[in-house]
Amino acid sequence: MSVHRGGDAALAFATLSELRGRLERRELSSAELVEVLAARVDALDRRGPRLESVLAMDPRAADRAARLDAERAAGRVRGPLHGIPVLVKDNVETAGILGATAGSLALSGVPVARDADAVVALRRQGAIVLGKTNLSEWANFRSRHSSSGWSAVGGQTRNPHALDRSPGGSSSGTAAAIAAGLSPVGVGTETDGSIVCPAAMCGVVGLKPTHARIPAGGVIPLAATQDCVGPIARTVADAALAFDAMCDHAMAGTAAVPLALSAGPDGLAGARIGVAREHYTGHDRATDELFARALDAMRDAGAVLVDPADVPTAAELARFDDELVVLTHELHDGLDRYLARRAGQRGDAPRSLAELVEFNEAHAREELALFGQDLLVESAATAGLDDAHYLECFERNRERARRRGVDAALAAAGVDALFTVTAEPAAPIDHVNGDPPAVVSSSPAAVAGYPSVTIPIGSVRGLPVGASFVGPRGSEPTLVRLASGLEHVLGPGPRPRLGEHAPAG
Repeated sequence: MSVHRGGDAALAFATLSELRGRLERRELSSAELVEVLAARVDALDRRGPRLESVLAMDPRAADRAARLDAERAAGRVRGPLHGIPVLVKDNVETAGILGATAGSLALSGVPVARDADAVVALRRQGAIVLGKTNLSEWANFRSRHSSSGWSAVGGQTRNPHALDRSPGGSSSGTAAAIAAGLSPVGVGTETDGSIVCPAAMCGVVGLKPTHARIPAGGVIPLAATQDCVGPIARTVADAALAFDAMCDHAMAGTAAVPLALSAGPDGLAGARIGVAREHYTGHDRATDELFARALDAMRDAGAVLVDPADVPTAAELARFDDELVVLTHELHDGLDRYLARRAGQRGDAPRSLAELVEFNEAHAREELALFGQDLLVESAATAGLDDAHYLECFERNRERARRRGVDAALAAAGVDALFTVTAEPAAPIDHVNGDPPAVVSSSPAAVAGYPSVTIPIGSVRGLPVGASFVGPRGSEPTLVRLASGLEHVLGPGPRPRLGEHAPAG
């Protein structure tokens, strides 16, 4: 049995269902799949276009694939991801040589004692960690003038659809790698936008779960009340399968009903969907045209649209003032705890956020060459989670996102979910000014702790555009059903061109 080089591209873009079928029929081995994808990482990420989406490859992946092939041959299949390679964002801990750096030199080479909970669950299901992906350093919460997808450890991740364009952040490497066919599925994290934004800009599917639905133990923290782990994949069904593999149903207090069962071609028939326009549409004519076509497609597929069904607090949430207070306070508390534990693995590693700020200043040539660390400095100056101002901002922001936000929009329109543009097409990478101001619709779900799913709805001059379904807590089955139905009508996301620039015109 062998895999011919001419079939590598088709294999790289195969769905999980297709790969599982080939593995079950012995037309393909996991060892061969790992070999093909590792060669593709070398060709596209290390050489060629130099996507810089993958920080490190696991040298043990081939051996693990061979062991899983032997288990399959002996009749033991651990789960739907048995023998399937995955890429994992590098703020998610992986024991041993891969570790977890959050893109920072401060944690480079600092050992990790155990896998994060989500990685433990993936391995239990038979998934193979192929490697770790680049990210916006410290999950894009280091400076207001950052460049999404840049880290001191990994450099600048590039959008595979146009190499001079941003991949979005902070799960930049995961989204870019999945879009480029370097792995069928990947692990991202989100505090506010870090799964859905890069997934939309790279033309893939991102599933941001209900808060704590996938355990976040072993994830380098940003804000404990918003941090989520979630899958990025090329189809809704594949994202649902990866969600099922990572979800701890016992911890979440839910029955172990596979989310993947919600995916199917007829998910829009009879659905009631609210169209959230205010603040999220009307900024780019071509994007609005794609959004309108998606709405027409849903009507044609049998959905009832309530248009508009706006989030009343969208503009308030976009101001980010209260959320910034929450994030700075929770980052200080979380990183102090995390770094104190992690530094025990190597004595010279920073033991607190204050020491991290000092480390960056001491290594300014590498760490601060492109932008500063104003958000880390502000976080280090916060007073703790019993601070009255923090508590006021937290309660006000949560109320703004839940009762007065998503809940109010759903109830007023009487709909199953909201639908809106995720983000505008990717902007050019700018290492002088950083990311330009952008309208992203992630905040209502992120602050509320509610789920959202973004899928590609087309391209503007070669640059993907995504749209999101948002629902109340625990509504992942509804969102997957709707997103899968729309995906069936619109087709999968675009294959990347791997060209230097987006097409003109």
